[in-house]
Amino acid sequence: MRICAVTMVYRDYWALSQWFAHFATALGAENLFIVSHGPDPHIHALCPGASVITIPRDDLTQFDKLRNRFLNQLQNGLSHCYDWVIRTDADELVILDPRKFSSFADFFAKQDGGAVFGLGMEVVEMRGDAKIRDHEPALAQRRNVVFTGHYSKAWAVRHKIGMDRHGIELRPRQLRRFSFVMPRGVYIAHLKFANKVALGLADDIRTAVAHSPGKGLPGTAWSDAQRQSRRQFNRFSKLPLQPWDAAENEAWTALQTPIRDESSGIMRAKSLRFDFRSELPEWFATNGFSPVAPDHKEATGQR
Repeated sequence: MRICAVTMVYRDYWALSQWFAHFATALGAENLFIVSHGPDPHIHALCPGASVITIPRDDLTQFDKLRNRFLNQLQNGLSHCYDWVIRTDADELVILDPRKFSSFADFFAKQDGGAVFGLGMEVVEMRGDAKIRDHEPALAQRRNVVFTGHYSKAWAVRHKIGMDRHGIELRPRQLRRFSFVMPRGVYIAHLKFANKVALGLADDIRTAVAHSPGKGLPGTAWSDAQRQSRRQFNRFSKLPLQPWDAAENEAWTALQTPIRDESSGIMRAKSLRFDFRSELPEWFATNGFSPVAPDHKEATGQR
């Protein structure tokens, strides 16, 4: 079975280093495709063996719309060469429970449909956590998570199914009958809040993008990124702790009925918020990872 992974990035070097280490271990670097939004030699150095595709960054008009259209076209093209195409943002890792699946190949061999979703969770740096060690896996250093419907996204497709708004694009007849598949034991770890230092740099970039010339740019979540991040950390700090098994079961169960939006032709998970946090089981610390190369700071210019 042939499987590849695709992402798009602009200067989010720490997150990309985690993404590359994770998927290169699972799939092989030669099966990774990284879209660089603007020329950036650091990406080539940080992700040896991956295919890096550079696209222009001189006009950010309709930023999200054009980005998604390009990625769907790339994804569709890759479906001619691969059985499954994994697509996530650079700060998202797909984690498989090793008690259920031995590899991505094992997982996909058990799937009958054309798209799969994962149970999303924010990985959070809590007060008192040590500063993250860049050359080591994030999930070996961060234990606190908050489940989220918003990031319970479609993450892999086959047969040229497009992605949009964290879901999949379907024609009207397909939309009504297409199976919503979120297998138990499949998680999307969103690393945005796992590293406050990296988040500060990324928020500066988001703010600059949102205030760039042009129409159709990202909204408040980007234009006031620093304030939005502070609000999220404040919320996370106040959430009560629930044991993993109970928290995971509650979140997974609540998300099993999707939204089928006929006006947009998109099926996606409900954007539910869960008012509790949990702690990752120990197996997350090593599942699917190899350490990031120790010299990655030289590659990213972050010494």
